[in-house]
Amino acid sequence: MTAEKIPSLWHLPARKVAPLLLGRYLCVRGVDGKITRVLITETEAYCGPLDRASHASRGPTPRNQIMFGPPGYWYVYLCYGVHWMLNLVTGPEGYPSAVLIRGVENFSGPGRLTRALKITKAYDGCACSRRTGLWIEGSAKIPTSWRRHRGPRIGVDYAGAKWAAKHYRWWLEPFLVGKDPTN
Repeated sequence: MTAEKIPSLWHLPARKVAPLLLGRYLCVRGVDGKITRVLITETEAYCGPLDRASHASRGPTPRNQIMFGPPGYWYVYLCYGVHWMLNLVTGPEGYPSAVLIRGVENFSGPGRLTRALKITKAYDGCACSRRTGLWIEGSAKIPTSWRRHRGPRIGVDYAGAKWAAKHYRWWLEPFLVGKDPTN
């Protein structure tokens, strides 16, 4: 990893960063140089080694090592051998926490958004910056007609009732599902 100027926002705990990403833009520079910007509409927080739903709960491994590093880097992993999951590492270095980008305008679900935006393992360990081609920009501007929600994370029953019930997921409504953001 090379030194990057890290926005102060990324130094905050995942539970603080996750709702603050709603209404910002996830930006991807394609191989053709074209930049696609999509509004972030859904996030989940994974909060350190005690969070049984977090990959960090089992300690550092080759797969999750990036979560233990400095904030502002992408943690991208393959889920069920099918879907790439895009996470932004947050909080102080050494404390493993990250925010899963679960949805963007027109694409609900972390696997759908990474497939649509062509985000793969190639971004794992890369800085969240224009230089790497995958970054977040803009201030959180949520249309007044949209509603903000908070609730339990999806698909984490394996973590036990306490952790599955935590309201560590945030989302916006309405957003359109099924429209290609690259058009």
